[in-house]
Amino acid sequence: MYDIADISLAAGGQDKISWVKSNMPLLRHLEAEFSKNKPFEGLTVALSIHLEAKTAYLCRVLAAGGAKMYITGSNPLSTQDDVAAALAADGLNVYARYGVDSKLYKEHLKKVIEPGPHIIIDDGGDLVNLIHNEYQELLPRVLGGCEETTTGIGRLVAMQAAGKLHFPMICVNNAKCKYLFDNRYGTGQSVWDAINSTTNLIAAGKMVVVAGYGWCCKGVAMRALGLGASLIVTEIDPIKALEAKMDGFKVMPMRDAAALGDIFITVTGCKDVIDTEDFKLMKDGAILCNAGHFNVEINIDSLEAAAVEKKQRRRNIMGYKMADGRWLNLLAEGRLVNLAAGDGHPAEIMDMSFAIQALSAAFLAKNKGLPSGFPLLSDVPQEIDQEVARLLLEFSGLEIDRLTSEQSNYLNSYNL
Repeated sequence: MYDIADISLAAGGQDKISWVKSNMPLLRHLEAEFSKNKPFEGLTVALSIHLEAKTAYLCRVLAAGGAKMYITGSNPLSTQDDVAAALAADGLNVYARYGVDSKLYKEHLKKVIEPGPHIIIDDGGDLVNLIHNEYQELLPRVLGGCEETTTGIGRLVAMQAAGKLHFPMICVNNAKCKYLFDNRYGTGQSVWDAINSTTNLIAAGKMVVVAGYGWCCKGVAMRALGLGASLIVTEIDPIKALEAKMDGFKVMPMRDAAALGDIFITVTGCKDVIDTEDFKLMKDGAILCNAGHFNVEINIDSLEAAAVEKKQRRRNIMGYKMADGRWLNLLAEGRLVNLAAGDGHPAEIMDMSFAIQALSAAFLAKNKGLPSGFPLLSDVPQEIDQEVARLLLEFSGLEIDRLTSEQSNYLNSYNL
């Protein structure tokens, strides 16, 4: 069953999936293992992740393990219709189309929840939120789920604090093999890939304002520096702000940075990070984009209200003319720029993140939830994190040192 744009696009989607598969050795390894062991036999998996080729290969790996897959996207502008068609042609249940409105987006979320999932794999928390609010009768069936984003984990923490979380969730984003690589190197490269290809402008010599200084922001800032840009970081956390200063960047409030920046990139997870008063101060030609999960970080309603003219200036660039003649340029409707205007993180990066997702889901399946003693909201078991790193080193042909028994005894002794 499916609701997609066009099944005839499947061949093009298949080519994309084959390409990323050839560059994802961890998932290829898990596909072979899951095909033999069938860890998800008899289980239904509901998945909502940006639906492009790398996600599609994850879906195939889970299906190879026996899972009955129900799949949708986690952002209307990141779904690739040919990839959705390829999964539908495989016989998987796919409900996703590029550019749907909020009503159809929610209908697609409902389609993957209604069969009654045993395991949920979420990106941003929409599936978990929906099943708790509108399908409470299905909650006892859920063994648990995995969440891969900072934003989604924030929502889970709030749900747990309010006593509203009713099944176990594994915080994939907290795994070292996720945030050290996906958040930093993946976001850094994919955001700039999207900005550069969308604008066809140079970064060197420009002033880039990065809102936030978490792991994703660090990656964006690091790549901007490598491209020859100057950097301003805005923050609300004094420790992160101090870290940005020590890394050599200027630190100031957004209101002060607004007049100085050429390119603005929000990566905070908060709303209205760039707001009405900031728009009044920006240079003519300023570029605004967002790499946070939801399109709330730039106050688009305020930007629309301030504009006297609005026009499409280039694919994925909407220009807003201010009353004084300045043009402010918004990329990809303020949605995740690296996915709404690009192909997302590189395949090798998502190989690591999706391997953690797959192994965490298998851990839930094996234990029929989380084992006794695990909190309802848990980090990825350390052995999974370590196994992903070990396998990738092996596939890369790299070896590392091992402790001798004497060294191990020394490190574990209190009497040094």
